[in-house]
Amino acid sequence: MIFYPNAKINIGLNIISKRMDGYHNLNSIFYPIFDIYDILEVVESKKFEFTASGIGIDCMPENNLCYKVYTYFKERYDIPNIKIHLHKNIPIGSGLGGGSSDATFTIKAINNLFELGLDSYVLESISAKIGSDCPFFISNKPKYVTGTGDILSDINLNLSNFNIQLYMPKIKISTRDAFDKILPNQNNDGKILKNIAKPIHLWKNHIHNDFEALHNSKSKIIKVKQTAYDSGAIYASMTGTGSAVYAIFEKN
Repeated sequence: MIFYPNAKINIGLNIISKRMDGYHNLNSIFYPIFDIYDILEVVESKKFEFTASGIGIDCMPENNLCYKVYTYFKERYDIPNIKIHLHKNIPIGSGLGGGSSDATFTIKAINNLFELGLDSYVLESISAKIGSDCPFFISNKPKYVTGTGDILSDINLNLSNFNIQLYMPKIKISTRDAFDKILPNQNNDGKILKNIAKPIHLWKNHIHNDFEALHNSKSKIIKVKQTAYDSGAIYASMTGTGSAVYAIFEKN
């Protein structure tokens, strides 16, 4: 079975508070981007194998989220061995959710391959055990996201009448390091949901990614964002903890 795990962008990302368990409560809107995707092949095999190609994966196979998904299902559902091949196109450390998407599509693949019959509620519950961003990719539809990223609410948002351009500064950002440096602000709770209803050309002044404050005006990320605005974007932002930047343009 072959799947195409796609990317996502964050429209706004506000860190509200730090929890006792070390994680952070946040507000964001996740929006799927289908133009950039990895390629995931999952087939039954005599022995378990995980291989990868494309953009280099900087970890041991047993630390890859796809491997962790297999281990979870092997322990709880006693599934047969599988071979996973992952071809990476989504840059690692970009904030586009590639690793979470790969893991979630592996969950979908195993559910389909072995006809486990698990519904979307169960799949979301399993994916939340793998990573905070993973449940989003079960439905793969725009969502208002709260909690640690695991509480998803439907939102009516359709950007199909706009062009979304991605920019990839050659910078790899550690999500853990970014969260260690961020200063939560309880006053921002709920602002993204309120402001997303405004016309898109007003988002620039009302919807922000808190992690951009970790970069000074001379950083590549901020320069790329300004270049997007200079090129006519009506809204531009870093996604996730970075380093990718996206820009929304009117269609000509």
